[in-house]
Amino acid sequence: MKAVPIVVAVIGLFVLMVLGGAFYTVRETEIVILTQFGRPVGDPITTPGLHWKTPFVQDINRIEKRVLEFDGPPTKMPTKDKTYIEVDTFARWQIKDAAKFFVMVRDERSAQSRLEDIIGSEARASVASHDMIEVVRSDIKRTAAIDTTTQADNAAKLRLATRGRAQLEREILAAAAPKLVPLGIELLDVRIKRVNYNSDVLPTIYQRMTSERAQIAQRFRSEGEGEAARILGTKERDLAEIESLSYKQVQEIRGAADAEATRVYAEAYDKTPEAREFYGFLKTLDTYRTVLGSRTNLILSTDSELFRLLDQSAGK
Repeated sequence: MKAVPIVVAVIGLFVLMVLGGAFYTVRETEIVILTQFGRPVGDPITTPGLHWKTPFVQDINRIEKRVLEFDGPPTKMPTKDKTYIEVDTFARWQIKDAAKFFVMVRDERSAQSRLEDIIGSEARASVASHDMIEVVRSDIKRTAAIDTTTQADNAAKLRLATRGRAQLEREILAAAAPKLVPLGIELLDVRIKRVNYNSDVLPTIYQRMTSERAQIAQRFRSEGEGEAARILGTKERDLAEIESLSYKQVQEIRGAADAEATRVYAEAYDKTPEAREFYGFLKTLDTYRTVLGSRTNLILSTDSELFRLLDQSAGK
């Protein structure tokens, strides 16, 4: 009978410990810090599983181990060229030192407020040190120089962007990350989600976009005209070469034909006196055919050989 009160006492103590929160679990995605009367006790607990704490005295504080997000509100800020724009940023961060984070920040809500202050401040400083075109452009990638000779009026108003938005984001990250280390926070990435323009600067934005597109179009047209001139020059050169070669071949063929005709005429001329006379007669006829036309007026003397032949022909 004496064992019954002992069992009851043990059961009661166990129930009291359970009701008092003596046992707690730690998940794989979190770190637990025990506090006693509001002050941290011991090291942060990172091992998942069931753990024990002093009931009624110690409290558990859960801290997220996973990557967390920060989405800041849109903020109006001036650029280097005194143009007001609205910049919307977001970031990714993680708690690296849970003990320091708990002492300095306490919870994620306070951490979001500190992130907004630090990232917003660095974003304003970075945007204020760059022209608007550098904030608008996502990155600088130039494959060829833009010819602005035909767009002189508009080009004079443009400032060439030496950096892009990606460079600004890297500058904001590099400036804000060291300021968060004392808070136990590691800043992983900072990005500009959206840039909204003030209605007063929209005409300038449109003018810049139109001028840049016109310059790029002019460059493409210049490259096309240069390529067309090159192709036309190649065509003219090839055509002249073909015509020269063809003329050379024609002259060679004609020369060979004339030489062969001369050889045949010479052989026929040297055979007999009758052949020579007949040859002379044919050549004379060829000459008359060439000289005399249907409307040719010819004055001949009586001792002319042509008159003699015509006279003999008429007498016959």
